[in-house]
Amino acid sequence: MKVLMLFVSLLISSAVFAQTPEEKLATLKITLPEVPPAIGSYVDVRRVGNLLYLSGKGPRNANGEYTTGKLGQELSVQQGYDAAKLTAMNQLAVLKKELGSLNKVKQIVKVNGYVNCTAAFSDQPKVINGFSDLLIQVFGEQGRHARTALGTNALPMNMAVEVEMIVEVE
Repeated sequence: MKVLMLFVSLLISSAVFAQTPEEKLATLKITLPEVPPAIGSYVDVRRVGNLLYLSGKGPRNANGEYTTGKLGQELSVQQGYDAAKLTAMNQLAVLKKELGSLNKVKQIVKVNGYVNCTAAFSDQPKVINGFSDLLIQVFGEQGRHARTALGTNALPMNMAVEVEMIVEVE
């Protein structure tokens, strides 16, 4: 009987202390930026059934400036990781604008990450972990996703990274 009461107590307390994605962002001291207008002839997100396809975004800060440069040349792996994390914040802002609440995210399905890098650079997965790690912090297991991390010789505006994703929603 005591074991059953302890189990029920744990279930209730975990439900009471479960945080929403927005609460997790607040705990991480992250404020989502405004979504800027698209820089080309495309939309930020397209919904097909219960899937959202998010166009590629880059590491744009609150001042409208991008983290630029090549990994393995001007930028370190840590700087690339930070740029990918900033990109995740921008994609979360797109999701919140589209859905009204991040609570409507059922799971992150797929992430495609592109790293602006030299031909000799081979740590693309470590860089894109900045994006993936934030999604897991915000959504828990629902933030774990299939992923591609590729190197490229150039990205628009010399951005350090660009990431697109597919999200399942309720």
